[in-house]
Amino acid sequence: MSSSSGKVKTWLEERYPLAPLLKWAKEKTVPAGRSSLWYYFGGLALFLFSLQLITGILLMLYYRAGVDTAFESVHFITTKVPFGWLVRSVHAWAGDLLILTAILHMFSAFFMRAYEKPRELTWFTGVFLLLILLAFGFSGYLLPWNELSFFATKVGTDILRVIPFLGDTLVELLRGGEEVAGATLQRFYAVHVIVLPLLLLGIMGIHLLFVQIQGMHEPKDWENQPEKKKTIPFFPHFVLRDVFLWCIVLNLLAILAFLYPAHLGIKADAFTPPPAGIRPEWYFLWAYQVLKMLPAHMGFVDGETLGVFGMSLGFLLWLLVPWIDSEKHPKWSRWIQVLGILLLVFLITMTILGYILP
Repeated sequence: MSSSSGKVKTWLEERYPLAPLLKWAKEKTVPAGRSSLWYYFGGLALFLFSLQLITGILLMLYYRAGVDTAFESVHFITTKVPFGWLVRSVHAWAGDLLILTAILHMFSAFFMRAYEKPRELTWFTGVFLLLILLAFGFSGYLLPWNELSFFATKVGTDILRVIPFLGDTLVELLRGGEEVAGATLQRFYAVHVIVLPLLLLGIMGIHLLFVQIQGMHEPKDWENQPEKKKTIPFFPHFVLRDVFLWCIVLNLLAILAFLYPAHLGIKADAFTPPPAGIRPEWYFLWAYQVLKMLPAHMGFVDGETLGVFGMSLGFLLWLLVPWIDSEKHPKWSRWIQVLGILLLVFLITMTILGYILP
């Protein structure tokens, strides 16, 4: 057996330079200490995305996009395909956990100030990755073509109408017409399984390349107290801990999928009134609640228009944090961190209110 493995290794080394890769794996280290837990969220997000990819491909084998086939194909997957209900439930729960993990990863990077020079572009690509994941959630929500997803998509796309000059054009582009219909479903399906995966894989590759080139961000206090510096080898120590966390999350997904399987509900019908208490998914609930709480008009400006403008401006400022909190403005750092805490509290509060208030 050892002779065979040696021959395989020799065969590979003659064709591919594995020595530099093995040397890199042995020499790469990861910061250890009180904040080391946050370093595992990036790998966890990658694992959950891999699960999404696998379960998504399995669902595609039976899913048929169309007004007359989408709901029926999902019903067939849930009731007739062996373990189809499990695959669909894992896909749904893994999507939620993926977005939650990405949000935690982003805020941990913010509070650890991992966006500072020279990691500005790492932050930039990370924020865009979260934006793509949210687009995944929005586009995938419509695919079962049930009553809840139909009216939620109708409400979600209608919000774009408040954008001056471009609003109506953007809505028609997304829907493929004036109303949510078969063309909307086809477009959302194409975006969900082709456009967004390609975008995500491309930006994720760039993001991971930046991380590998620059290494993981080290705690700020190491600069003034180098005696606190403590690291562990990336391989096998960090990798094995990463895999252990993946196993825990995989078991959690199995429990959630078994106890709370994804429901299908009632088939969408454009001629029926929307169900009472319709709400978006939890990761959009804060925005929904903000727009709902704003008055119809604020002076001469439409309330929803001002709300969308404010959220867009907030996203732009969040994207530019590495350049705002830079060496040129050292006095701003503390206030930016305080604003980050207030933002997190605001998002959590609005999400809770979205569930509580009618």
